[in-house]
Amino acid sequence: MRLEPSALAVHGEGMSVEIPVEPVDGLSAREAALALVAAALDHRGGLEEAMDRAPFDRLELRDRALARMIAMTLLRRLGAIDRLLIPRLKKPPPEPVMMLLRLGVVQAFYLDTPSFAAVDTTVRLAGRDKATQPFKGLINAVLRGLLRGPVLAEDDPETLAPGWIFSRWVAAYGDSAARDIAAQIAREPATDLTLRDPADAAELASALEAEVLPGGSLRVAHRGDVAGWVGYGEGRWWVQDAAAAVPARLLAPKAGETVLDICAAPGGKTLQLAATGARVTAVDRSGPRLRRLTQALERTGLTAEIVTADIAKWADSRLFDAVLIDAPCSATGTFRRHPDVLWGSRPGDIGKLAGVQSRLLEAAAARVEPGGRLVYCVCSLEPEEGEAQIEAFLKHHLEFRLSPIAPGEGGAPEASATSAGLLRILPHQREGGMDGFFAARLVRAD
Repeated sequence: MRLEPSALAVHGEGMSVEIPVEPVDGLSAREAALALVAAALDHRGGLEEAMDRAPFDRLELRDRALARMIAMTLLRRLGAIDRLLIPRLKKPPPEPVMMLLRLGVVQAFYLDTPSFAAVDTTVRLAGRDKATQPFKGLINAVLRGLLRGPVLAEDDPETLAPGWIFSRWVAAYGDSAARDIAAQIAREPATDLTLRDPADAAELASALEAEVLPGGSLRVAHRGDVAGWVGYGEGRWWVQDAAAAVPARLLAPKAGETVLDICAAPGGKTLQLAATGARVTAVDRSGPRLRRLTQALERTGLTAEIVTADIAKWADSRLFDAVLIDAPCSATGTFRRHPDVLWGSRPGDIGKLAGVQSRLLEAAAARVEPGGRLVYCVCSLEPEEGEAQIEAFLKHHLEFRLSPIAPGEGGAPEASATSAGLLRILPHQREGGMDGFFAARLVRAD
């Protein structure tokens, strides 16, 4: 299957940039793309770290966008690319050579690069490194052999996720749902916006040519620098996946209530809570990430108290009417925008993170006023980080009870509400996709 983009789009929180795909320095951009992918495969967060160092940070803006686009496309299709390459290799080549072969395939079959250019740039890159130079002939032969073959069929969804993660999804949700989830990996998402004032939905949807989703989020299909979009300068909206906007709606704060947002940065949920007129305190241990929240509050004209602290060690003794905790997690539900989270994760990560989540949930519960409510959520598809956390918590905290979440509540797909009253959003449950999320709402006894 070949994609035929006329331009590349680069997404991030608050950013969606579209520029022509023609590079300023083609080899340097491709070299940087390979460095990003290698970092993503090495460990969680590696891609983001690699964007702050050479060779990526030495590129011009246009080449940075090209490098990121190549890297993201390669990560979305990595499993399918390897399944295509491996039968044509008598034995596994060194990893740098395998990365070059992947680059050639992603260019020729997924980015609609002309065949001669896909092969030529890859072979030239191989010649720039003493470790890969002896393999130029192999790279040339394998790529040309693939290009002489038939047009690729649609990728098998099972190949798009690491095998151990796909097996977990099958165990948790069944084979059919797992395949539907994995199929979303290859699809570039639209940009979702959350509005400061829901009454603006019709006006802004018309101006931005956007779809109004259940719950009030806007889904914008066109690309471009979001800072130039209608309403951005006035702070009338912020970029936030439609699924990520649901938990704050489930908390449903009222004007004047005290609300604690734990693990608040980068701040989309804090903005939602503040927009209701609640008195919000946002706590996060990362000062740099909280600075982004401060900037967002200034742009939107909203207010919140910002605290840099580990909630488990926070000396403040206040209790709150409502508490929201979006706990650190494996983030496997965010693969539509961050496919690197799948390939940079290791099986042991989930158990380690589950321990952190349990500690933070305990700290969050201690901040809830009698009669108050607590929403726990994670952007993970792994049951140990969602359902299992709540089950274990309720066994040891008889002062809390589950407040069931109704089908469709908060703008979530109706299919996301479980029979137990929890929320389990799967990425395929809405047309066009959405992040995977888990949420539970609890109430503390008076």
